Amino acid sequence: MEQDIKKVELRYLKIEDYDEFKEAMVKAYHPMTDAYWKKHHIEKLLRIFPEGQVVVLVDGKIVGAAMSIIVEYDLFGDEHTYLDITGKYSFDTHDPDGDVLYGIDVFIDPDYRGLRLGRRLYEYRMEICERLNLKAIVFGGRLPNYHKYADELSPREYIQKVKLKEIHDPVLNFQLSNDFHVRKVMKGYLPGDEQSGEYACILRWDNIYYEKPRKRPDISKGVVRLGLVQWQMRLYKGIDGLMEQAEYFVDAVSGYRSDFALFPEFFNAPLMADYNHMAEPDAIRELAKFTDEIRKRFVQLAISYNINIITGSMPLVEDGTLYNVGYLCKRNGECERYEKLHVTPDEAKVWGMKGGNELKVFNTDCGKIGILICYDSEFPELSRILADQGMKILFVPFLTDTQNGYSRVRNCAQARAIENECYVAIAGCVGNLPKVHNMDIQFAQSVVFTPCDFPFPTNGVKAEATQNTEMILIADVDLDLLKELHHFGSVQNLRQRRLDLYELRMKK
Repeated sequence: MEQDIKKVELRYLKIEDYDEFKEAMVKAYHPMTDAYWKKHHIEKLLRIFPEGQVVVLVDGKIVGAAMSIIVEYDLFGDEHTYLDITGKYSFDTHDPDGDVLYGIDVFIDPDYRGLRLGRRLYEYRMEICERLNLKAIVFGGRLPNYHKYADELSPREYIQKVKLKEIHDPVLNFQLSNDFHVRKVMKGYLPGDEQSGEYACILRWDNIYYEKPRKRPDISKGVVRLGLVQWQMRLYKGIDGLMEQAEYFVDAVSGYRSDFALFPEFFNAPLMADYNHMAEPDAIRELAKFTDEIRKRFVQLAISYNINIITGSMPLVEDGTLYNVGYLCKRNGECERYEKLHVTPDEAKVWGMKGGNELKVFNTDCGKIGILICYDSEFPELSRILADQGMKILFVPFLTDTQNGYSRVRNCAQARAIENECYVAIAGCVGNLPKVHNMDIQFAQSVVFTPCDFPFPTNGVKAEATQNTEMILIADVDLDLLKELHHFGSVQNLRQRRLDLYELRMKK
């Protein structure tokens, strides 16, 4: 039959289609010869929700249909019957302001099954669910083959065997393959359905793009623009010279309407030149005295240039202990601190630096982000904890002296993007600093990494800067693509973890 088909189309149901519609429905539900909608039912559905009623045609002939209404699902919950949800076939339960698309019927003429026509109907339902910003699609799914196993299997056991492909059920197999999941099994859902033993599954498909209506005029961004600063190490005339250069870069990336500006680790190290006559531990503690003033100036820049600034990192002395910290300066004036948890052997040996103790996700006007300073990106547990808290973008300010060190940061950052289904942006310092001990040379190439799946670049690299050259890198990242990856990706690293075998958690 496939070779003879010239045209397949989907269109809205019209009342003039009724006779042909009824004929296809009777064939689909054979041997239940009285299982079809009366004309006044169709007239009501077309009057209250014409977009929800569609038919599929093969060479101009109606061979299938899908009918739907919108309901306020909390009024019914999972404990409902078909009569409840349809208002005893009156469809008075339809609510244009409801939150769930409820499928009241879908069928395909048996002569045209195997052509994946049902999938077209379901894809239309998914599209309209997304377009109308509804939470989900819900319906009661029959179990037409259950009568063959009713003497030996409970409905729950039957469903489990269908999931494991040990039993074929034409309805349930189809629903599961189209990303619907079973919410509940109900007895008496559809009286008279002897094939199903009057059992049915309440099935649900969640709209990953659903956005709860807002009561305030907040901006929700689907595409986020990142501005990475590849910072050239050079000598400055004090803090004013350093911040003049920092403001230049903030101005540049905000001019491209970036949502974030990312600075590298220890970008303020040139200020140690005035203390090069001191021992290294003393010199970096002098540098730490500038940190609070730099933080305050970045807060003002974030407000003035309407951009979220990630300040890289700076030394900070607190209660006599030296830490490596940075600040997320939000464009609304808020400021939050992040800490390097794992200091390198060199930082500990030369400077006497200690690791911090706090790891958290930051809420921003562009969604949840995480920040790991350089070496921390090489510990996969940290980013996985952040991913479990909803992180979508991971920022890694770094400073590496050799290409070996850079390769460690780069390769680990790319792995974090794949395993955590997120974007990772890394930014580092370049150039030489001959008048500052322990900060002589730098090697860097700033990059934005993506997961590796069909919606993303095949090599997982969204954009990358030129090696060892002072510049900015601008890249857009689409957060909606991460939602699709999480639910429909070729592989699903987060969802398919064997949490029955292992777990990861913070001790405090």
